[in-house]
Amino acid sequence: MKHIPYLLIGFRLLLGPVMIAITYNYGSTARIFLMVLLLLGILSDIFDGIIARAQNVSTATMRRIDSQVDVVFWLCSGWCAWLLSPEVITANKYAITTIFVMEGLTYVFSILKFGKETCTHAILSKLWGITLFIALSSVIGFNYGGIPLMLAIIFGVISHIDVYLIILFLPRWTHDVASAWHAWQIRQGRDIKRNKLFNG
Repeated sequence: MKHIPYLLIGFRLLLGPVMIAITYNYGSTARIFLMVLLLLGILSDIFDGIIARAQNVSTATMRRIDSQVDVVFWLCSGWCAWLLSPEVITANKYAITTIFVMEGLTYVFSILKFGKETCTHAILSKLWGITLFIALSSVIGFNYGGIPLMLAIIFGVISHIDVYLIILFLPRWTHDVASAWHAWQIRQGRDIKRNKLFNG
């Protein structure tokens, strides 16, 4: 059981390139199948953390690996969306570019302050992940951006601002910080209660 979180992380790491290969080879005929793989990807992301905490193997190293694999998986999924529906992505290119820049800045700010990348797994970031899954499912599966993509962009901006504040408030690098408020509590020297479902 203790190896399952790593297996789920490894599965998600492989899933991204597999989705790209399927998209290149089968194009629009694979839309529904790609949606299934996208669902499997986000489920693996949800359960690797839950199982790791239940088995008491949720280490800082595991959480850092999990975060970077998440980035790879979502980038690969976004690539598939671009290949299948370039007109949808192009129509929202400025908003999408803004999200990319904001994501890059989280690395810049965290590395400048702590010497390593951020690994907050914040609640707002998790909500962004859900809206991103819905948006990519809409684009990949149905060639439609619309409201799902707009919500993903809005939550993306909000969640990144939350991460910036977490980085600003934290006195030292810490993984699994639920929100900027929790980071402020840590800065004040107070203990924060970690929820096994939402933290990590």
